[in-house]
Order: sequence, then structure tokens, then C-alpha cells
Amino acid sequence: MSDIRKVLKLDPRDNVLVALTPLAANQPVSYAGKTYVPIADVPAKFKFVEHDMPVGAEVIMYGVIVGKVREPIPAGGVVTTRNLQHDASSYSTARTPHPWTPPDVASWRQRTFLGYHRANGQVGTRNYWLVLPLVFCENRNVELLREAFEEELGYRKPNEYRRQVRALIARRSESASQAKIADSAIGATSNPIFPNVDGVRFLFHEGGCGGTRQDARSLCGLIAGYIQHPNVAGATVLSLGCQNAEISMLLEEVRKRDPQASKPVLIFDQQALGLESNMLGRAIDQTFAALEQANSAHRAPASLAKLTIGLKCGGSDGFSGISANPALGQVSDMLAALGGKSILSEFPELCGAEQGLIDRCANQAIADRFVELMTTYAARAKAVHSGFEMNPSPGNIRDGLITDAMKSAGAARKGGTSPVVDVLDYPEYATTPGLSLLCTPGNDVECVTAQVGAGANIVLFTTGMGTPTGNAIAPVVKVATNTQVATRMSDIVDIDTGSIITGASTIQQVANEILETVIDVASGRRHTKAELNGQYDFIPWKRGISL
Repeated sequence: MSDIRKVLKLDPRDNVLVALTPLAANQPVSYAGKTYVPIADVPAKFKFVEHDMPVGAEVIMYGVIVGKVREPIPAGGVVTTRNLQHDASSYSTARTPHPWTPPDVASWRQRTFLGYHRANGQVGTRNYWLVLPLVFCENRNVELLREAFEEELGYRKPNEYRRQVRALIARRSESASQAKIADSAIGATSNPIFPNVDGVRFLFHEGGCGGTRQDARSLCGLIAGYIQHPNVAGATVLSLGCQNAEISMLLEEVRKRDPQASKPVLIFDQQALGLESNMLGRAIDQTFAALEQANSAHRAPASLAKLTIGLKCGGSDGFSGISANPALGQVSDMLAALGGKSILSEFPELCGAEQGLIDRCANQAIADRFVELMTTYAARAKAVHSGFEMNPSPGNIRDGLITDAMKSAGAARKGGTSPVVDVLDYPEYATTPGLSLLCTPGNDVECVTAQVGAGANIVLFTTGMGTPTGNAIAPVVKVATNTQVATRMSDIVDIDTGSIITGASTIQQVANEILETVIDVASGRRHTKAELNGQYDFIPWKRGISL
């Protein structure tokens, strides 16, 4: 590898360089005609300073402040949690608009994906029936329905670990015939009874009662977003009857998102129906009939403008903001130019990147709402003796993300450069073509759950260390920031962007590859690793306190 690919300066205003490969102490490296000498070994993904940095000096990366020096750092010294503390660029609530030049998407305008066209104009990338509880008291009954439907309709995937355990049992009893019986019992999944229904998805949660009315309203809004979701044909909902998350509240939230109530929603109230067997018997009969109708759907060509992409990062590393995240940003810009939608979330990971997003807001009202949600969220964190500065996880820090502002500056690159057309509070639904900001935590599953609840029919998820996160109704495409993790964890990674780090590919080339993958996944020609692994995560974000 040449010197120019050993280190990288991300912005001309930066006073640190990123090591793209491990650097040895006292071995000079060159970049842009200048020579630098690290005074200690620099692990790949870590940063070293250009010149002497006294206490109180600001460290600049991506052109913004990412920390303040608390112990002197000599020229060539490595930036660590010991010598750098979180600090972020201040921002003005007033926006300074900049013109946006959309990327050239002429070659993509006539491209389509094969999707499920819904009566309300949305297009799904999958065709699921949803079964879920309105309150946690019904989780057991949803589990009973899951066992019945998955087993009998042919949707249950074989569990390879059951085969392993049975083989061990057979070995212990020295019975070869028992092992053969185990294999035949576990075999391949039978053909589904409803071949045009991709599956029946069962959600579980611990909410609906015992929290605040705001919690109940948020949960109903999230569930309504899943019912409204283009990948969902309809839903079966189980209610106890006395909980805070009332049936009327759920139906109100459904109508907010779909005034025509264009999808079947089957609701069963246990207290009204009496015996559990009465409720579940009716639920099974009516759900089976609804599946007959859902099975009549077929994939048909749809414009790429019908895609809504969630933009997420998790298990981030020091390469996230250099390879995978900017590649997603380019995809987001391409989709905006094509009339599609994308959703950038994780508000704690936008700390320090506020001004750039404010300036990109389509009008001042949108900018004001973004500032309001950010400041309210930050104040809520402070009220429980926390803060955005505590955001980087131990794994993030070990892989070169020293401060929240450093992590945020790289995370924000997933949003590209297109205008911010809307700012949404959780659990609102995205309706405006272009880039929307959605207030969520950085927590992987809570964020993905919210993005899908806002209408994302595919999620692009970048990772530097690896994470199995998936979703029950939307494909989650895992995008590795480096080839090492893509190879080591190939069972959960779908795309490798490490060629950007080595210089073998440009960001645009990788973005094109990602969009091609999105089209294949959206069309059902390819399933993500999370789908193949049955990783169906669902965690609502609970912002209130319990009463």
C-alpha cells in the first residue's frame, strides 16, 4: 500500500489524520506532499495530530470540532480518551441555505423493482401478515398463534442447532438410527400454503399499560405505522380490554396514517370475548381467511421513487465515516434525485453536526423543529444524569471513535448532502419525498424499529464491528465498513465497502453496487442475511416513566 493510502485527511480544515493501516512509531508517512512522523504506534482507524496541541485546543475532524484536548498532545501523538474529551461545534438556529446539485441519475430513472402495490399507493418489498398484542398481557396468546400458524402454514425455518443437539444425544446413546430420525424430522421447510405471502410475522413487546398515556400513544402510533407499512397486507391485533393503549387510540393512529383505512385490521378483545379459546378460535378463523386474500397479491414493476430507505449505523468503527456511511449518503442523494425517500435518525449521533443539517433544511420551520427536538432530547438525557457525550460504546472507542462528536460527524454522512425536507418526531410517518430526519435513540433495534414504523421498506445498516440486527417486516441490508469484518462475519454481512479504504473503489462505485443490491432485495430476488437468519427484532422506544 502506498503512503497516500496509509493515512487520510478528511477535510482541509482538519488537524488530525486517520491511519488506514497500522502505523509504526517513528516511521514517516506522507500525505498531500507533507511528511508526518507518528511518535507511537497508531492502530488502524485511530487518529494522530499534525502538530503540538496544548490543553484546551480544539481537535478538528470532518471540518468540525470533535473534542477538546485535556492533556497536551505532541505532534504525531495518538488521540485517545485520556488526552481528548468530548466537545462539539456550536450552532445557530438560523439556517444559511446552500444550493444542492443532485447527482446524475439518468441511468437509473427507468429502473424498477418488483414490489407489492397497495391500495393507498405505497409499494412493498415484502408481503407479510402481522400479528401483535396491543398490550404485553397478550404476548402469550400471540405466541400460541405463532406456534400454530408457523408450524402449519410452512413458515417455520429449520433450526440447525436442534440438529446439533439431537446428534449429541444420539452419540451419547450410540444410536445412529436416532440421528437419522432427527435429520428427517428437521428437514427443509415445507412449501407454504400461501406462496404469495412471504410470511406471518409475530411481534412482542412489554408496553401498552403501566406507563404514561404518552407511552401508550407512542406505542399505538408505532403499531399503526407497522400496520400502514407497505410490506404489510393487514394485521391481527390482540387486546386485553382494560389497558392504556386502547383500541380506539390505535384506530385513531391508523387513520392518521391511512385515512381510507385501506387495509384489514382484525382486532380481538379478550375481556369482551370471555374464554381464551373463544378469542383465539375467532382470531385463527378470520386470520386464515384474510391470508387467502393477501395471497392474491403479486409483484409488479414499480419506480425507484416508491422506495423508502432507513439509514442506520451500529457497531461503528473508525472507518464508518470514511467508507460505508458516505456510500449510504450517496445512495440517499441518488434516491432523493429519483423522487424516493430516505430517513436519517439517531439524534444523539447528530450532536456536533447540527449546523450542517440546519442549513440543509428546506425552510426555517423545519430547521426550528429539528433544533427543538434535539434540545429537548438533550435536556431529557441531562435530567437523568446522562448526556450525548456518553454515546460512544466501549466497542466504538476500542475501534477509534473517541468522542460522541467524532462518532456523530461520521454518522451524519449517511444523510448525504440533499435538502432536509421534513423533521419527524417518534413515531411519525415519512410522507415527503427526499431526506427526512426522525427523532430516535442511537440504540440499534429501537432505531430500526422506529424507522420501519415510519415507513422504511428497506433499511441500510452500516457496521464496522458486526451486528446481527434485523427487523420483522423490512429487510435490513448489513453494510460492512471494512473487509476484515465482512470476511470474519460473512454470515451477517451483505455488502463490503472496504474497497473504499484501500482505494480500489470510489464512493460512487460502491454506492452504485449498494443501489443494485437494494433493487434485488426489494424485488425479492435476494434475501438479506438477517432475513435468512430469522433476525426479527422489535423494540419500541419508551420515553416516559412508569406509573
